[in-house]
Amino acid sequence: MYAFTYERPATQADALRLLKDGGQALAGGQTLLGSMKLRLAAPGQLVDLGGLKELSGIRREGGAIVIGAMTRHADVAENAEVLAAIPALARLAAGIGDKQVRAMGTLGGSVANNDPAADYPAALLALGATIHTTGRQIKADDFFQGLFSTALEPGELVTAISFPVPKRAAYVKFPQPASLFALIGVFVAQFDDGVRVAVTGAGNGVFRHQAMEAALASNFSPDALAAVPTDASQASSDLHGSSAYRAHLVGVMAQRAVAQALA
Repeated sequence: MYAFTYERPATQADALRLLKDGGQALAGGQTLLGSMKLRLAAPGQLVDLGGLKELSGIRREGGAIVIGAMTRHADVAENAEVLAAIPALARLAAGIGDKQVRAMGTLGGSVANNDPAADYPAALLALGATIHTTGRQIKADDFFQGLFSTALEPGELVTAISFPVPKRAAYVKFPQPASLFALIGVFVAQFDDGVRVAVTGAGNGVFRHQAMEAALASNFSPDALAAVPTDASQASSDLHGSSAYRAHLVGVMAQRAVAQALA
C-alpha cells in the first residue's frame, strides 16, 4: 500500500466535508482495500463511513423496503422485513461472496462501485429501485452507466436505497467459483404494470433485457423465454467463458429465475 491518512467522521456533515477536500469514501472496503494492497488505487485519505449510524438499517415504507447504504450484506440476508417482502433480495444477499465478505460488505459500497459482475445492481435495476444520495434521488435506470461508472458526482454519497415490493421475484446466478461473482446473474421481477429483467456479468455493466420483459409480460413462464435470444456480440469473453457461452447462460438463468419466482 501507499501511505494514506485515515478519518472516521461521526456525522454525515463531517464526512461530506472530508470528501469535498479530496478524501476517498470507505464503506465495507471489500474492493477498495484489495485495490490498495495491489497498488491499483492510492487514495491520500480514507474517510470511513462506519461511524455514520444513520446510514444503516432496514425499514418498510408503504410499498417499499428502504435499506441504508451502510447495511451489511449479512443483515440484508437475515432481515425479517426483507425476507417477508422481497425474499429474492434476501437470497441474493446471502449468495454474495463468502461469510467474511457478507459480514463486512455493504449495499451502498457495492452499488457505488458498480462492478460489472456484482449482484446488487441486478436487483436494483429489476426492482426499479431508487438510490437516495446526500443531494437527490436517482432511479436505477439512470444510475448505472457502464463499467464501474455511475451517476454519482464527486463527493456525493449514497445514503439509502428504496426497493418497490414486487408481486413475485427471483434471482439466479451462475457463480464464478473462485470469487462467487456472477458469471451470469438474472433478476426477474413481476409487478402489476409489467415485468423487469436485469442481467449482470454479461458485459460492461448491468442491463435490462427488454425482449425477455416483453415475452414475460404476455406469459410469465419459463417457456416464454425459450426462443428469446441474447445478443452474443454484446457479451464479454474471457478465460471463464466465451461471449456465446455467456449469452446462452442468460437464457438458462432467466428461465430458472422465472421458475423460482413461480415456485
